[in-house]
Amino acid sequence: QLEESGGGSVRAGGSLRLSCTAFKYTYSKTTYCMGWFRQAPGKEREGVATIDSNGSTSYTDAVKGRFTISQDNGKNTVYLQMNSLQPDDTAIYYCAADLRTTCPLYLIYNWQYKGQGTQVTVSS
Repeated sequence: QLEESGGGSVRAGGSLRLSCTAFKYTYSKTTYCMGWFRQAPGKEREGVATIDSNGSTSYTDAVKGRFTISQDNGKNTVYLQMNSLQPDDTAIYYCAADLRTTCPLYLIYNWQYKGQGTQVTVSS
């Protein structure tokens, strides 16, 4: 299971940090992927960022330079630091994880484990 936290409401230009803690055996495996995707009302789901067991990361173009994904293996936790937030970033953000050797962003919606989602609201 995955547990997310850190959502909330901010003004444009503000920052938030999302956390996702894996409670099952994800981090006990040597090869895994973790990441975030988001769903805004009336919009398609969008993969946001991924990180693999080697620390390699990928981002959708819309968040490059503003968002940073990182992990703390000792805490079984992945973070999404979101800076310079804009109203278009408003969405429910979901954590996802899977035991795979590659972490393509376009497949994140099909990963085996997903969290319940946390709301991020950015006002102008």
